Amino acid sequence: MIKFVATDLDGTLLDARGTLPQAVFPLAERLSERGILFAPASGRQYANLEKLFFPVRDRLLFICENGALVRCRGETLFLDPLPPETAGAAIGAVRREEGLFPILCCAENAYIEDDCEPFFTRAREPYTNCFKVDSLDDVLGKEPICKISVFDPAGARDHAMRVLSDLPAGVKRILSGTHWCDISAADADKGKAVRAICEKFGFTRDECMAFGDQMNDEGMLRACGHPRAVANALPAIRALAEKIVPSNVEGGVLSELEILLSEPGGQTGKQGIK
Repeated sequence: MIKFVATDLDGTLLDARGTLPQAVFPLAERLSERGILFAPASGRQYANLEKLFFPVRDRLLFICENGALVRCRGETLFLDPLPPETAGAAIGAVRREEGLFPILCCAENAYIEDDCEPFFTRAREPYTNCFKVDSLDDVLGKEPICKISVFDPAGARDHAMRVLSDLPAGVKRILSGTHWCDISAADADKGKAVRAICEKFGFTRDECMAFGDQMNDEGMLRACGHPRAVANALPAIRALAEKIVPSNVEGGVLSELEILLSEPGGQTGKQGIK
């Protein structure tokens, strides 16, 4: 019996325009009433996710910053921060490579030091609380650091992921989108967050389902007994999946949740957040 469902957003749940389908709101309500805990899992910050899911925000658990932060109703349930000195060294590595733009992603706010386009606009799409500062060095240590997100207009897979090789010990880089990669603590990912959630709520791996499309979803899919990949997912992600669902353009996650809710079983209200 499924008790926990996590889904990536961009390229997975969101449509081709990057818009959240409105049908997710009644589905989230029904999942909660069935006793199934539903968690958007994204590289986005908490403020952005809470705004995006505002009508049902109190029913959900949010896996933010690619798993470095888990929050529910504003309460932090899990945090896996980067030390400020390590973050500073990683930012330095990004600065040394031409054409890359870092975002310092902290528990409450995100910070940027460049205002050129299209970066300036793109940075505000996943980061609602995003502030321009003279230097990211000035805000290191002021709040817990979740990760460093890197925007690459040339394409992160073939450029940023290749040139960002001189990173400090204790961090990793991971592809998170067409133009994005993330630098985080070496063991931080959505999978570690899912395991922390399972421990807190008493879920077994076989009671968990997850949906994804990119390499930053790999840990989450491996942590869940019922991994799902959308048809547009990377081949490596599709290879991990127990089942391939229709693409994000076709609403594959929504249709799979409808199938889940049509199945008998479950004790209403036992695990859903009320």
